[in-house]
Amino acid sequence: MTDPNPIKNLNKIFDHRLRLGIMSILAVNKTYSFNDLKELLQVTDGNLASHIKILEENNYLSVIKGFIGRKPNTLYAITREGKEALKQHIETLAKLIDTMD
Repeated sequence: MTDPNPIKNLNKIFDHRLRLGIMSILAVNKTYSFNDLKELLQVTDGNLASHIKILEENNYLSVIKGFIGRKPNTLYAITREGKEALKQHIETLAKLIDTMD
C-alpha cells in the first residue's frame, strides 16, 4: 500500500535549494572549501554561512578548520547522519515522481 501523504517524509531542511545544493556537492566530494562552495553556488559569504550554520546545527555536515600557509582555510564534509538524511529525502522524491506515471 502506498503512503497517502508521502510529502510528510520530505526533509524540511532541504526545502531551500542552497542547502540541498551544499549537501549534494558534499555527497559526491570528500571535502569542499567555503570559497569553492560560494563560487559554485554563486552566493554571498553571508548567505552561504547562514545555510551552512543550519546544516551544521543539524549535524549534517562537519567543519574542518586549518591553514594553507598562513591563510585560514575552512573545509566541509558530509556526516553519516547528513548522508542518511539526504538519501531518505531523495528516495522520497523518487517515490513521488514514480506516482506520476
